[in-house]
Amino acid sequence: MSTILIIDDNVSFRESFRDLLAQHFPDMRIEEAEDMKGSLEKISEHPTDLIFVDIELAGESGLDLIRKIRAAHAGPVIAIFTSYDLPEYRVAAKQSGANYFFSKGGSSMDEVLTVVDTVVYEKQRRGDLEIP
Repeated sequence: MSTILIIDDNVSFRESFRDLLAQHFPDMRIEEAEDMKGSLEKISEHPTDLIFVDIELAGESGLDLIRKIRAAHAGPVIAIFTSYDLPEYRVAAKQSGANYFFSKGGSSMDEVLTVVDTVVYEKQRRGDLEIP
């Protein structure tokens, strides 16, 4: 089973996004965290295939979190999902180790769902993911 982790300190956004993913990918395990500590614990407890991270977490940097994740876990695909759609944030996200960058206001849900589907398909194809 594939696992997605949503890391965002905005509870309503996190829950809405979780519900949308669960609707389109009912066999997927979806975890949530609101801060760096909780997200690192969840990643250590369960292998995670795809991580969505907000750039601005309560008093913390999502970019710092990505660097910490990359230092300990090379496998997960990481996508930034943020309201800060500026070129400098895109560059910083890439330098931090993010694979994708989505704007909460500018990216379509179809784009996001396509990435989720692609990540899961590629992991299944390579044999990195057990097909349910």
